[in-house]
Amino acid sequence: MPAVSRLNRAVVVMCAAQACAQIGAFGVAALIPTLIPAWSLSNTEAGWISGIYYAAYTLVVPLLSSLTDRVDPKRIYLGSVALTAVAFAGFAWVATGFWSALAFRALMGVGWAGSYMPGLKALSDVTEGPQQSRAVAAHAAAVGISGALSFGVAGAVNVRLGWQWALVPGALGAALAFALVLIGLPARPPRTSSGPRAALLDFRPVLRNRSALAYSLAYCVHTWEMSALRAWVVTFLTFAAAQSAAGTWVVLAPATVASVMGLLGVWASVWGNELAIRFGRRRFILGTMFASAAMAGVIGFSAALPYAGAAALILVYAMLIWSDSSSLTAGSAGSAEPGRRGATLAVHSTLGYAGGFLGPLALGAMLDLFGGPSVLSWGIAFGHVTIALLLGTLAFVWLRPADLAGDRSMTAAVAAAPPPNRA
Repeated sequence: MPAVSRLNRAVVVMCAAQACAQIGAFGVAALIPTLIPAWSLSNTEAGWISGIYYAAYTLVVPLLSSLTDRVDPKRIYLGSVALTAVAFAGFAWVATGFWSALAFRALMGVGWAGSYMPGLKALSDVTEGPQQSRAVAAHAAAVGISGALSFGVAGAVNVRLGWQWALVPGALGAALAFALVLIGLPARPPRTSSGPRAALLDFRPVLRNRSALAYSLAYCVHTWEMSALRAWVVTFLTFAAAQSAAGTWVVLAPATVASVMGLLGVWASVWGNELAIRFGRRRFILGTMFASAAMAGVIGFSAALPYAGAAALILVYAMLIWSDSSSLTAGSAGSAEPGRRGATLAVHSTLGYAGGFLGPLALGAMLDLFGGPSVLSWGIAFGHVTIALLLGTLAFVWLRPADLAGDRSMTAAVAAAPPPNRA
């Protein structure tokens, strides 16, 4: 089989596997309204069940992702999706209340920590240049579409068969991901690093890589903003709807807008990466960060508009946020030193999920600080994202990341370089 065909097959297999692994991603979130009365949970306990997923991911991903520089990522991926399948089945059929649900939900986070970035590492190991950047974008699209659909899948099964069965797609999807990668992804020994090998969790060489660190810090504030919107969009739009005339928002309910938002975000992420290749990665990311910062400063005040106007602005804002998602991850992966791509992605993912944990908390704290939901408090709460983005932009500019091979600005620079002197 030609090398290109094997490469394309590996990309298709990994993207399909990640789509299967994510089909239960937000199933638990969709079931929280059912679980609260079923287990007599407080809202705080429900929040812990939701949040422990991200906390477990953040704690474990540095180890599992770094291991991919020493162990074939395929082995780590297979063990992780197997754990994910067990965690979903356990949550559905073994958990009986807060503590047992918390444990199985944490295992889901561990499973995703060993699936997401190790899967991306396996994908980036078999691609280079523009093909690598496009493969990363396809990977993000597969994860994003499947995650967006997971709300609807869990909700539909819950209505017909009950909440336990609503988690079965998550278990079956992870099992199918295991089979796809086991059969369809070739084994690949890890690449050796030039120079002495650093300790497993020694991230100092990664932190000295200014280009990769720039993309990772920008990804942190990007995920801060994205998670803040994703966590609060339904609540915000419900508030905006209450300010409008009764009945004007039934056709496009807040949850429907949130689903459309996720699907548009996937499209924006893929096309954003193409624009980064065409116009230069640094230039595109900086423009997007400034535009998002400006939008974050006004989006909360749109609650004073008619509901349709607020919903339309949310969709525009979401496309801005998601548009540099793949570009940032591809930038970090493409800037990694040989033999340290797994460790680089570990730092990238840890910073990203840390931002994803802090963004929703900060927005909620701002709402409480300014007296609860009102047009003014929503405006100020979303406005804190502007500050986070501007700080991230300053760090990005200061670290001066490199464009990737195949990006237009890089190609233009190579073409403009004088030919080497010939003796």
